[in-house]
Amino acid sequence: MDAGLAAVLGAVVGSLAALGAAIVSGRVAARSQFDQWRRQHRREAYASYLSALHDRDVAMDAIFEVLRPHQPDLQSVDEKVQAFIALAREVHRAAEVVVIEGPSAMVRAADDVARASGGLSDVMQRMVKNAHAGDSSHKTADIALATERERVLYQAVKSFRSAARDVLGSPN
Repeated sequence: MDAGLAAVLGAVVGSLAALGAAIVSGRVAARSQFDQWRRQHRREAYASYLSALHDRDVAMDAIFEVLRPHQPDLQSVDEKVQAFIALAREVHRAAEVVVIEGPSAMVRAADDVARASGGLSDVMQRMVKNAHAGDSSHKTADIALATERERVLYQAVKSFRSAARDVLGSPN
């Protein structure tokens, strides 16, 4: 083989190798950028959800606080319930984004939070209903149950945060 042909073949092989390396490098960079973009969107979704949960839980605490007296101020109770309802809607909206952004581990964690939150909300609703009826016969038991359900909700939120850290720390 003459030197000219060898040089051309060498150049072609070198060019193909460089092109292949560029393609692989470009795909790796694109995948890395996509993974970073996805992590950022998930981070925002999880943070928004936790923020909405916090605001809603502060509103629920305010309801429990105003229900503490033997004869609570029902107008204040109702105002705080309306604020709670608005914030609960925000939690639901934020949870929908968590479901969309995924992954399934986060959907399960959000479902666990929703179940625990629903359990506490049930107690709060019963206490509000009893306050309107002037029935304080179950108040002590309901306060104890609310305390237990708050603990369960706290654990579910803690698990959600842990799952979020796991998801955000991984490239998936």
